[in-house]
Amino acid sequence: MKNLIVPVLGYLPGAMRDVQSITKDWESLQPMIAGVIVREVRNVMTDNGYLTEIYRNDWMEMTEVHHVFQKVLNPGMLAAWHLHANTTDRLFVSMGQMKIVLYDARESSHTQGRINVFRFGTARPGFVVVPPGVWHGVMNIGTETSVLLNLTDKVYEYDDPDHWRLPPDTTQIPYRFT
Repeated sequence: MKNLIVPVLGYLPGAMRDVQSITKDWESLQPMIAGVIVREVRNVMTDNGYLTEIYRNDWMEMTEVHHVFQKVLNPGMLAAWHLHANTTDRLFVSMGQMKIVLYDARESSHTQGRINVFRFGTARPGFVVVPPGVWHGVMNIGTETSVLLNLTDKVYEYDDPDHWRLPPDTTQIPYRFT
């Protein structure tokens, strides 16, 4: 009964009711892509601002970090799509507001075809682990410059990049950044 369209004041034909996407405790109901780990963190308010823990080794088991870099995106800009065959990305939005989208195209994965969408940033920090073989892209959905940190398990090899790309509007991934 809950999903039936019930006419209400101002209802227009064709309107669709939202489906539940979070619990009453604000936990996502989104089924995760195999191997993806998400850890939402809280800002700790201080007398002079706030502190945000980016990563702690007691949150999750993680191989060593061998390369750390940041990607700065202007409002409305995106970086998509890319994939690594052997590198694990660990993404953290340290400033601004970004949408992180993942797509599992791995034939051997029981979550093949699944899409995960996360919105993280200054107000709601989160750490996303992207395993090898999962396509991903990020978009600044805020009005200010956004900064994404990446703590990878392998260094970038300039002469032999583990980096594969598709254009943002590819038809091979069933998701559109809008």
